[in-house]
Amino acid sequence: MSTKYFFLALPIMACFLFSFKTNKNRCTRVVFFGDSITQAGVDPGGYISQMRDTLALQGKAKRYDLIGAGIGGNKIYDLYLRLEDDVMARKPDVVVMYVGVNDVWHKQLFGTGTDPEKFQKFYLALIQKFQKKGIQLIACTPACIGERTGGQNQMDGDLDRFSEIIRKVTAEKNIPLCDLRNAFSNYVAKNNPENLDHGILTTDGVHLNEKGNKLVAELILKQL
Repeated sequence: MSTKYFFLALPIMACFLFSFKTNKNRCTRVVFFGDSITQAGVDPGGYISQMRDTLALQGKAKRYDLIGAGIGGNKIYDLYLRLEDDVMARKPDVVVMYVGVNDVWHKQLFGTGTDPEKFQKFYLALIQKFQKKGIQLIACTPACIGERTGGQNQMDGDLDRFSEIIRKVTAEKNIPLCDLRNAFSNYVAKNNPENLDHGILTTDGVHLNEKGNKLVAELILKQL
């Protein structure tokens, strides 16, 4: 390369190297989008708080900005309705979407809930919104409604069906999946010899206790 072209290329090389350094040190903003389980995730001992603690111990605290955006009672269409204000306005790089429990549970509690077809429709619509903006999505299956083993919880069939919808659409869209349903089922099968309804990973069969939060934190961190 002649001296003339070398000096012309210097600014381009400098910009490239600066860009690489900036991206390497850039803080990744992660928004956790969900219901009361995620709402409690920012509390002391919650799964989001535990993730912050782990990242700090690993010397990575400045590399990630973890933001909770959970509201109790939310179902899939609630997430869709508040997407712009609670997620997009925060300009995330990554969204962790943990939803589906209330879509099933509310059938038992209030006779409402969400039809599987409607759930899939809204789930796909949210995926399209994220992908259009270039936002990386990490999807989570709903973990449990009751901790009895061997399919003995009243809502197990519906939870399995909704989890399978999430597995299917995320596989088709090439989206990372944190399969909490599978992980929780395996854990309680090994650690619930008395076949208790709650107290293994949850306080009430749904909301996470310390061990449940720890398991969720570990599984999501693997994706990050």
